[in-house]
Amino acid sequence: MIQKILHLLKENNIRTYLINTDVEESHELFFIKKNLDMKRMKNVSKYELTIFNDFEKDNVKMRGSATCQIYPDMSYEDIDSKIKSAYYAASFATNPYYPLPGPEESSGYNNSSDFVTEDAIRIMTEALFADDNSSDCFINSAELFVSKHTHCTISSEGVNVSYSYNTIEGEFVAQCISSQDVETYSDFYCETPDASALREKVTEVLKITRDRSIATKINTTGKIKAIISGQYVYDLLGFYLNRSSASMIYPKYSDFKLNEQVQNDNITGDSLNISLTARYPYSSEGIAMKDLPLLKDGILNNIHGSSRFCHYLNVKPTGVYTDIKVTPGTISINEMKKGKYLHIVNFSDFQMDALSGRFGGEFRLAYYCDGETVIPVTGGSVSGSILELSDNIHLSSETQKIKGYEGPLAISIENISF
Repeated sequence: MIQKILHLLKENNIRTYLINTDVEESHELFFIKKNLDMKRMKNVSKYELTIFNDFEKDNVKMRGSATCQIYPDMSYEDIDSKIKSAYYAASFATNPYYPLPGPEESSGYNNSSDFVTEDAIRIMTEALFADDNSSDCFINSAELFVSKHTHCTISSEGVNVSYSYNTIEGEFVAQCISSQDVETYSDFYCETPDASALREKVTEVLKITRDRSIATKINTTGKIKAIISGQYVYDLLGFYLNRSSASMIYPKYSDFKLNEQVQNDNITGDSLNISLTARYPYSSEGIAMKDLPLLKDGILNNIHGSSRFCHYLNVKPTGVYTDIKVTPGTISINEMKKGKYLHIVNFSDFQMDALSGRFGGEFRLAYYCDGETVIPVTGGSVSGSILELSDNIHLSSETQKIKGYEGPLAISIENISF
């Protein structure tokens, strides 16, 4: 297929291009309660072709681009039609010219790890159901995917890199039928079998689901110290990942500047120390990716992004990052739970707006403490602005590792509206 695409690009006199291919071999298991309902194997090849069209507009050199998907069962004529359409579409994208990475920037590493698929399935299946022992609170359905990916990037600039990686991911729904009949959705991800982490997650989700079934409607409003834990810590701190992207800074959606304080000027809580972590050895353009410091005591150390936007900002292209590692704090979650607080463990829909800095959402389950008594509550919502409140946040000493994030398990923020 690659040779066919390259031949058609040459026939159409297209000189600048980028091809990304991904081959996924996966074993997929679907459970109803503890019973295996279906098992299937999949081998899928995906081809993503980006075509560039260089031209001048008002005596200014421009570079437009358009991306199309090529499928293995497409005919020679269909692929040719896709390429022609993409090249024509690229002529309407009037972007200032920017160079693409060359092979000298493609000297990364391969972080793949090998494991036996059957062993991974057995280990993770056992962990998934190890603590599912109750008749009134249980896993009612689950999915488990064990996959190997092989990725390759080829460009007209001489980039030709490939790497492989493994993923274990899935989801499950816990149900409690006592008091109220309620459900809690959760997912998981790792690159090598991690039975202890999955078992711990299942135990926590079953507990949350049981507490949700007896939770009462919250009828108190005002300002409070909010403790947010789990996945939502990544959603919240991901604000700094998004705002430091070159694609946000160049069009002035973000006012972040290198070597300037971006957390807040008068920090009374924990200063943020965040690193960018490379999930893959190369970006989709073939740029070698490595771990980079993002924030040091709240000061921006790096801007990350594609070759286009980094070139516009006159910074070195790094590739686009999705993963962060955050230095934990010095206080425990139990220390956070002093006085009056609202500990939110499950949102219906948590939103973090990278443009405005505002965050919030309705929670399905939280633990409200009036200073003495702790009760499970539901049906309320919280809101705030990380730009206004980041000077007085505290990070937990306990940590977690989930997809895209390694760092504190919880974060406490003062004066949250609820």
